Amino acid sequence: MQVAVVWFRNALRIHDNPVLSWAYESENVDLVLPMYIFDGKIHQRSTQTMAEHRLRFQFDCVENLQQNLKNKFDLNLHIFSGDCLEVLESIREQLRSFEVLLLSEYSTNPRDKKQLEIIEKNLISTNQNWSAKSFPSSQTILDIEAIVSSPEYKPPKSMKDMVRLFKKEFGDYENIIFETNEPNPSSLKRKKSLSVNSKYQVSLDQIRPLLSTSGYFLGGENEAIARLEKKVTSQHDYVKSFNKPKSISTNVQGNPMEPTTTGLSPYISTGCLSIRRLWNSCSEIQQSSEHTVPPVSLHGQIMFREMFYLLSRSVENWDQDSGNSQCKEIEWGELDQALLDSWDSGQTGFPLIDAMMRQLNATGWMHHLGRHAVSCFLTRGQLWQNWTHGRDIFERKLIDSDWALNNGNWLWLAGVAPFSMPYYRIYNPCPDSKSSLNVETKDAEFIRYWVPELSEFPSKYIFEPHLAPLHIQESVGCLIGRDYPTPIIDRKESRKKNLQLFKLSLEKLR
Repeated sequence: MQVAVVWFRNALRIHDNPVLSWAYESENVDLVLPMYIFDGKIHQRSTQTMAEHRLRFQFDCVENLQQNLKNKFDLNLHIFSGDCLEVLESIREQLRSFEVLLLSEYSTNPRDKKQLEIIEKNLISTNQNWSAKSFPSSQTILDIEAIVSSPEYKPPKSMKDMVRLFKKEFGDYENIIFETNEPNPSSLKRKKSLSVNSKYQVSLDQIRPLLSTSGYFLGGENEAIARLEKKVTSQHDYVKSFNKPKSISTNVQGNPMEPTTTGLSPYISTGCLSIRRLWNSCSEIQQSSEHTVPPVSLHGQIMFREMFYLLSRSVENWDQDSGNSQCKEIEWGELDQALLDSWDSGQTGFPLIDAMMRQLNATGWMHHLGRHAVSCFLTRGQLWQNWTHGRDIFERKLIDSDWALNNGNWLWLAGVAPFSMPYYRIYNPCPDSKSSLNVETKDAEFIRYWVPELSEFPSKYIFEPHLAPLHIQESVGCLIGRDYPTPIIDRKESRKKNLQLFKLSLEKLR
């Protein structure tokens, strides 16, 4: 008998899941063993790769996956905590009488690839009844491995490159509706779930009390489908007129938690929402009338995501600041831990930067233009710190953290990549209503919510409160330097100095 061990890693859903569909539909598979493995340090409330909000969101996703597998397929999700190889070794003896096929989705993340290599070397190759199979395009539209392995492949550097690639692969790509894997339990031979025991096995009831309470974004496939309906499929005008650079970075007016974008990124990164389902929803709406086009459209945003996946697979040292063909080796300053800590905790004395970072710390999410502002501020704008420091903080804290995208975005916003904006285009951390950061400045609700020390400040001074006359600071009960930090740096002087340093580094590279 053959048992399919379905290892859920980055596709925490049952809809359009090629791995699950294959296991459920294969005539050769007799039993299915679904599994998810938490990091062994989950009991410490955070892990090396996940801070508390990201870990809680992941927990929500796994809990919903467990419910959906049981309700729709009568399959039991086995949940473990520990090293992946050790977990599999712990159940190996119980599977001795079966032909075991370990199924997982393809990933470009070196950590995921390393895990599979270790398992292949130490388990698969040494046990004749074990084999493994990886499924491409579980988390992407393109078959990443096939594209980068083709003789004519060149690393894409722009949306024009991606449009050409999509046209070559799909023809009329904007109107295409991609096939999805949707197993129907009622029309298939129902597969039985195999049960095993392991010392690494944990129950969600054991883990739940250890984690922080859920934030604004609740994890899980059900939440993903509900948000897709609310923000996309029921909002035809919104989809057709979507223009990412023009979305407001300070969230929906009257609700400082709700983004003006779709807010689907956490569900896509965890695989709670199929990227094909999102693409198809947009295609169905856009076929009816005129609409925005890449790069600003929703399809354009998906194509940028595909671009970073391609680069993450084809560019050596994609996550490094040296030996990386997509990264100019700028001579950043030595790590200044005090500056980094001030930035990380939202205590820089620049209210927009602090509000964005406090939002990240409280929810695990930030609007893409907010990410533009804080990353530029940390690197080439004001603090002259290496982009990898910010990248590492984002990776642990963002609930939509994605290795390929996180590195791509930091390379872009630090000004070091071929696809970056010119390095001398620096965001003003104290914006006005005309800023390309698209900040609501009249009422400044976002600042008042996330930086409550400044809640009574007049809007005229709220983005640079240290410039407010003393009598105004006293009247609102917030003295700068006592109740809220003075700016940790002179933004104009640092901008001027950093432009010179960046230019000098570029000259040395020639």
